[in-house]
Formats: sequence, C-alpha cells, structure tokens
Amino acid sequence: MGPILVVTGLLIVSNVFMTFAWYGHLKDLADRPWWIAVLVSWGIAFFEYAVQVPANRYGNAHKLDLGQLKILQEVITLAVFVPFSLYYMHRPLNLNFVWAGLCMCGAVYFVFRG
Repeated sequence: MGPILVVTGLLIVSNVFMTFAWYGHLKDLADRPWWIAVLVSWGIAFFEYAVQVPANRYGNAHKLDLGQLKILQEVITLAVFVPFSLYYMHRPLNLNFVWAGLCMCGAVYFVFRG
C-alpha cells in the first residue's frame, strides 16, 4: 500500500498545479489577453509536470500498471477539481459531480481488483 500512498500524494500536488494552470486563468486573468494566460498557465504547468512525472515513474517502478496510474490520476483530478470549482471559482455544487464521483469509484474498483 505504500507506493499507492506516495503516488497519490504526489499526484494530489500535481493536480492542484494542473487545475490552476487549466482553469485559474478564467478567474484571475479574464481581463488579460489570451497569450498572457497561456504564458502564465505554461509556467504553472511546469511545476505540475515536475511532480507528475516523478509520481508516475515511481508508481511504475513499484508495479502499478498504466491503467492503475491513469484511473488514480482521474480520481484525484475530480477530487481536486470539485473543491476548486466550489471554493475558488464559486460555482454551485452540481449533482453531476456526485454521479461522476460514483462512476470513478467503480473505475477504481475494476482497475485495482485482483
């Protein structure tokens, strides 16, 4: 269980950077030209990749297969995105988040079983 926790922790950090790189500019740079948002997003994405690449390499070295790494990434993405959407972007809670989360739980079950 140790490698999964290490990879999960690194991917959570990576996803916080990713979420801000992908969506933060919609709030923070809405009044700026798109190319400024691109440059800022690329700068943030550098830090995302600086954590995400080692996370996946570590997971792969510790016998997590590609499907497991991908599903873990997607679950973490949703787990980071929902609070970001609610608290940072001030968007209402959508029941679709709940359904998507339940589907992701099923995906985790199937990819990690036996």
